[in-house]
Amino acid sequence: MKKWLKRIAILIGIFILGILSCNIYVEVISGEKMFEDVTKIPSNRVGLLLGTSKYVKGGNINLFYKYRIDAAVELYKSGKIKYILVSGDNGSEYYDEPTTFKEDLVAAGIPENRIFLDYAGFRTLDSVIRSKEIFQLESFTVISQKFHNERAITIAHAKGIKAIGFNAKDVGGRSGMKVKVREMLARVAMCMDLVFGKQPKFLGEKITIE
Repeated sequence: MKKWLKRIAILIGIFILGILSCNIYVEVISGEKMFEDVTKIPSNRVGLLLGTSKYVKGGNINLFYKYRIDAAVELYKSGKIKYILVSGDNGSEYYDEPTTFKEDLVAAGIPENRIFLDYAGFRTLDSVIRSKEIFQLESFTVISQKFHNERAITIAHAKGIKAIGFNAKDVGGRSGMKVKVREMLARVAMCMDLVFGKQPKFLGEKITIE
């Protein structure tokens, strides 16, 4: 019995160490590449807007979504980006994150010809790698909440992409806490993906943003 308890304790210790190590790695890599003040962030030709659902259960607006839209619009109207690449999940005909984002960006005053859509951004890793492999970007500004930008920038760094992040307003309360707990585990999965060379679900033909 004691041997089993010892083994379980060792496994738990390894798991906790893995979580801490991956989170420290992400924060070290992304630390000086994050911005919250639009007047201080360097300009980039393209902003990579990471997708999420527009609504939460119950039909209320998803604040993560709303604040990402706000951040992208602020960047564009401040002249810090010229194009917006929206990367999200379009896994079925009934769920289309990129198109939903585009509709709200246009409603907020972003010209339609300045918005490009990546329908195969199923995961952050897919979005970042496809930005280089499909959309031929060597640098860009990631637009999402701080915790999400940190992970995206870390992936970009590992893939030789020069990325900085513009942090959308964060979300507090229970929903915000749940997302942050999941993020800790997502970072462990990211580290494993990078170690084992995980690739996007789909690649495809090159697309030029211009």
